[in-house]
Amino acid sequence: MKRRTLGLLLAAAFINGAAAQTPPTAPVPAQPTPAQPVAPVTAPAAPATTPVPATPAATPVRPVRPPVANYVALGVFYYQQGKFDEAYVAFRAASEIEPNNSEALLGLGRSQVKLRLYAPALDTLRRLTNADKGNVSGYIALAQAYQQQFIGASDRATVTGNLAEALKVLTDAETVTNTLTGPDKNLNLSKVWNERGYVFKLQGDGGKAIDAFKQASSLNPENDVILFNLGDMYYATGNLTQALDSLQQAVIANPRDSYNRAYYAKLLALSGNTTAAKPEAAQAARLSPTNAYAVGQYGVVSYLSKDSATARLQLNQAVKIDPLRYPEFYYYLGRLDLDGADLRSARANLTRAAALGSTTPEYAYYLGLSYERGAGSVAPDRIKARENYERALKLSPSYKLAQEALARVK
Repeated sequence: MKRRTLGLLLAAAFINGAAAQTPPTAPVPAQPTPAQPVAPVTAPAAPATTPVPATPAATPVRPVRPPVANYVALGVFYYQQGKFDEAYVAFRAASEIEPNNSEALLGLGRSQVKLRLYAPALDTLRRLTNADKGNVSGYIALAQAYQQQFIGASDRATVTGNLAEALKVLTDAETVTNTLTGPDKNLNLSKVWNERGYVFKLQGDGGKAIDAFKQASSLNPENDVILFNLGDMYYATGNLTQALDSLQQAVIANPRDSYNRAYYAKLLALSGNTTAAKPEAAQAARLSPTNAYAVGQYGVVSYLSKDSATARLQLNQAVKIDPLRYPEFYYYLGRLDLDGADLRSARANLTRAAALGSTTPEYAYYLGLSYERGAGSVAPDRIKARENYERALKLSPSYKLAQEALARVK
C-alpha cells in the first residue's frame, strides 16, 4: 500500500518537477494512515507575463493652411499673368481665412470683375469699403465694377443707376483722400478724377470727361495713362490737334508703352501725316508683337497710308491674337475687302465689326454699303442695305453719308 502510495507520490512529484529537486529517501516506519487522494496530473502552468498596455489610436493630423499673405501673393501673381480664374481661387481662399482682409477682398473683387461676375464683385467690394473705410483703392475698384457691369449689360435699362452709383462712390473716395497728407494725397486724387472721366465718358458728357481728365493730369502730370485718356476724349469730341498733343506727351512720358505710341501713330495718320505715322506704328508693333492693339493699329495706319498688303497682314494678325476686343480691326478688314470688290468677305468682316461695335454708326453704314453693292456671283441685297443705313442713322441722325445711302435704296 505504501509503495503504491509512494510510487504515486513520486510520479506526481516528477511530473511537477519536484523529483529533480528532492531525491527519494528510505521509507520510515510509521502508523498506517488512510490513503490520501491523488492530485490529478496537470500540465505545467505557463509562466506569468506582464500585460502590455494598449497603444492609443493616433489623432488625425489636420492639414496646416498657408497664411493669408501666401494666398494673396499667389493671387497677385496670377492676376498679373492674366490668369483670372486662378487669381479668383487664391483670393477667395485668403478671404475665407480672414473675411475682412483688405488685400484679399480687393483682389477677389477685381478678379470677379475680370470674370464678369459683376453682382458678386459689387458685394465683395462693398464689404471691403464697409470694413475698411479708408481704403481708396477699394472705392475706385467698386466704381469700376459699377462701370463694367453697365458696359457688359445686354440691356442697359436694367443698370441705369450704375453710373450714378459710381459717381457717388468716387465722391466718398475723394472725401477719404482729402483727409490724407503727403505725396499719396495728390496721387490718389488723380486716380479719383481719372475714374470720374471714364464715368462722364460713358454718360456721353465729353466736356465733363475732358475737365475730369485735365484735373487728373494737373495732379499727376507725368502719368501717361491719364494723358492717353485726355487725348482720347479730345479725339472723340473732334479736337484732333489737342488729341495729338496729349498723345505725344504720353509717348514722351512712357516711350516704351505700345498703346500710347500706336494711338499716337493712328492720330498722325488721320491728320494726314502718314509719313510720320507709319514708323511710329511699326515701332509700337515691335515693342509689343503680341499686343493686339499695337499690331492692329499698325494695320490701320498702313491702310490709311495706302499700303494694303501690310494692312491686311497686321489686321489679320491682330484679330487672331484677340478675336473679340477690337471691332475696329474687322471694320478696316471689311474696308480692304470692299476696295477689292470681295463682297462676301466684306460682309463677313463688317458684320463682325457691327456686332462687336454696335454703337458705332460707321460700321453699320459700311455694312449697308456692302449689301447695296453686287459683284460676280454675289447679288446686292437692298433690304439688308436699308436696314443697316437706318441703324446707322438711329445711332447718328445727322450722318450725311447714311442719309444719302438710305435715299438711294428706298
